[in-house]
Amino acid sequence: MAVKARTAPGSKKTADTGTLAAGDRVPDFDLATDAGTRVSRSSLKGRPFLLYFYPKDDTSGCTREALDFTAAATKFARLGVEVVGVSKDSLAAHEKFRAKHKLKLTLASDPDVDAAKAFGVWGEKSLYGRKYMGVERATFLVDAGGKIAEAWRKVKVPGHVEAVLAAAKKL
Repeated sequence: MAVKARTAPGSKKTADTGTLAAGDRVPDFDLATDAGTRVSRSSLKGRPFLLYFYPKDDTSGCTREALDFTAAATKFARLGVEVVGVSKDSLAAHEKFRAKHKLKLTLASDPDVDAAKAFGVWGEKSLYGRKYMGVERATFLVDAGGKIAEAWRKVKVPGHVEAVLAAAKKL
């Protein structure tokens, strides 16, 4: 069952950005994971899952988000929702990040940012007046039918995982 896109605390609806929104079919993706496997739209077919895109392993906001998803891993598992974190970091960086913080979720590497582009989360960012290309923190909850149930863009970490978990309970 698809539910409407909503704004999580500190986030903007996907519909505001003109890109992927609730009800859209999830784009194709095929990524290597730190567990030595691959994760793709077809490998997750028939099961609900969430992809959360984050800028960089082992930075403060990204670490907090990964720890929050790890703390809720059992709750997502009980709902049958697989959690996959995606960044352009290498598999070696993911393995180090996972081990350092004892993360309990799948981390997928998108070095060519193909998945980030397909989901509309690769773009120009600005830090201290310097412009650069990077990944926008975003989360996509996908139902068992392969459609985006909810999407959160420009995510602020505090309270985000709780909002995603509440939405996952409605799938």
